[in-house]
Parts: sequence; C-alpha cells; structure tokens
Amino acid sequence: MCDKDQSLPVISNCSSGEAETAALASRRRRLWELSHTCHCPLVGVGLPLGYLRKLVGKMTGGRVLADDYEVHVGAVTECGVRNRLSEALQKELERRYAPVILRFRGAKTTQQVAELWRTAVANGDVSGAFWAGLTHPRCDAELEEQMCRDLHMIQHQAGACVRADMGKFTALQEENARLTHELAKLQQRSQAMLMEKTGELERQEAVLLRTRAESIGKDSVIDGLRFELAQLQAAIPALESRTRLVERLAQMDEREKELRQQIAELKQAQPRPAAAVPPPATKLEVPTGGKLKMPIRLVDQSVLCVGGRSGNVATYRALIERVGAQFAHHDGGLEDNANLLDSSLAAADLVICQTGCISHSAYWRVKDYCKRTGKRCVFIDNPSISSLARGLQEVSGEMEATPLAAIQP
Repeated sequence: MCDKDQSLPVISNCSSGEAETAALASRRRRLWELSHTCHCPLVGVGLPLGYLRKLVGKMTGGRVLADDYEVHVGAVTECGVRNRLSEALQKELERRYAPVILRFRGAKTTQQVAELWRTAVANGDVSGAFWAGLTHPRCDAELEEQMCRDLHMIQHQAGACVRADMGKFTALQEENARLTHELAKLQQRSQAMLMEKTGELERQEAVLLRTRAESIGKDSVIDGLRFELAQLQAAIPALESRTRLVERLAQMDEREKELRQQIAELKQAQPRPAAAVPPPATKLEVPTGGKLKMPIRLVDQSVLCVGGRSGNVATYRALIERVGAQFAHHDGGLEDNANLLDSSLAAADLVICQTGCISHSAYWRVKDYCKRTGKRCVFIDNPSISSLARGLQEVSGEMEATPLAAIQP
C-alpha cells in the first residue's frame, strides 16, 4: 500500500443512502467511484509497471518521473477523480480482464461474489478477480474491505516467495555456471573424440577401398583364367579322356617295371644246378647261400607286416611262422580298415613296412608310431619275398644266426 493510513477503516466516497441505492443497481462501478484504499492495490496488482509508465508518459506528454514509485503514487492519486488518466486505466482494466468480468457477471448476490473471490485466491489468480469483484454491483463495503485485506496478505506472501525464489535463482545461476563449464569441457572432449573417430573411419574406409580394388582385380584375373581354360578345353575336345589315358599308361608302365623286377628277383632266387632237391613250391627260396639270419627274440613274438601284395601274404606268413613267430598282416588301408592299424601296431613286437605297396597315410602312421614308441620297424622298398628275407637279415644284425636248415619244417 502507498497510503500511510493503511490501518484506518475503509471509508467509502458515497453516503449511506447512495450506497444502498448502488447496491440495488445493476451498473458496475467505475475506477474513480471506488474507495481510495482500493486504488493502490488495484493499480499495483492489476496493471504491469511497464504499461503504467508508458500510459502515464502518454498522458503527461512524455514528462514521466524517473522513479517507479513516483509513477505509481501519481497514478493512484489520479484514480480518485475522473480524468483522462483514470478513464484510460478504466478502459485498460476492462479490456485486460474481460473474461473474468464475464465470469463474475453471473453472481447475483454478495455471497456469490465473495465465493468467486475466495476461489480466485485459492487458485492464485487474483488480479482480474480483484477488479471484477470490486466493480461488481453486489460488492458492499464489508466485502470490499475483506478483499483489500486478502490482497494485502497475498502481497506479503508473494514478497516472501519472491525473496525465496531469488535465493533459489541465485543458487540455480551458480549451478548453471558450473554445469555450463562442465558442459564446455565435455564438448571439447567430445569434439576431440569425434575428430579422432572421424580420422579412424577415414583410414578404415581407405583400407576398405584398397581391399575392394584388390578383390576386383583378383576376380578379373580369375575370370580371365577361366576364359583361357574354357578356350583351351574347347581347342582340345578330348582333353579329359587323353589325361585319363596318360595316367592309365603311367600306371601300366609302373606295373610293368614291378613285374620285370619281380621276374628278375625270382630268377635270382632259383636254386643252383648242384642242389640235390629243390624245395617245394610253397617253401621260400633264399638267395643267400643257404643261411638266413633271424633274431632269436622272434620266437613266440608277434610280427606285423604292413602292405605288400595280397598274393604274397601266404608266403610272408610261412616265412615268419618258420622261426616260431606269430604273423599278422594289414594291407595299409587298401581293403582293411585304416582305423585298425593302430591296434595292430600296438599288438606287434616287430613291424615290417612294405613301402612299395602302401598308402602315404599308412606309411607315415607306421613311421610316427614306431618312432614314438621305440618299436623296431623294418622298411622294405620292394614287396618281393627276397626283399623281405633281406630285411629280416638286417634285423638280425650282429645277433647269433640260425642256419636255414634249422628252421626248415
């Protein structure tokens, strides 16, 4: 309030008879018809200070006092009588709070006006309700005083809230400054990481482009080679058949060499003319002058023969069993199961590997197993009977030899 006599009771400008007449009338009161105690809160709450300064400057020809308080006091003073400024303030209040005035128009009694005022106070929207309630035809002196009291306390509470809000605002400003500083640091880090990732992405894209170019080049070379191969195949229609024939011819040549070598060995193994009686066909002819050196430990031992020709297996068996050993055979995976080779190797005391008639896989398995376990193994290049006999002689080494006649059945 800008008046110093705030504690005095509200004094209406109208006499008692005029007040009763105004209460019964339906016309809303004007600004200058209100009591003087209502002008200060009405101007202070109902009109923004910026608009009030602009309006006062317009009415005074631009001669506006610099102090906001003086502007406010001057406007409150002019509201006591009807003049250009009070009429302009009346018009602005009517325009600004027209929706609230329309809502208060439905009140027919003083009690209804008071109820609308209390509702506005509870909702925190008192500016328009204060103007609409004071100017309502059913607003009496008691309600007018109560509205001024309520608004006075609301202003006190608003001031306290403003002070609390100012403290919170200051704290929020400090927090905002701190967060702004942290945000700037994070943005710098993010920018640095973005630049680093961008450079890494560019390098990866360059590598990808080179890889794609190399892949395209390789695909082009492959397509060219396929085209050349197709041309060669078209130039030689029977290329596959000729290739198969060449391979078959090479196999036949190899077989012929083996047969010739076997015939030569058999001729060498034939007995000399001075021999009295040739051994039976089922007996092994030894080309070493009648003696076969065999290790003594072969007696009651197991000898495994890996590979060799299937037609000579019976002769292998007869030769091995004559020295008292047990004979076992595995063809190296040609017909026998290759998985049984390890178990046969484990059960044998001596291994004879026919390298000329065995698969590469079986050869390396035999060699690796004997090397790991330390088991004696004899490798024979030629699958003939005489080669087997020479291999057994090598096994005997410097051990005591047994005459051939001693092992004849």
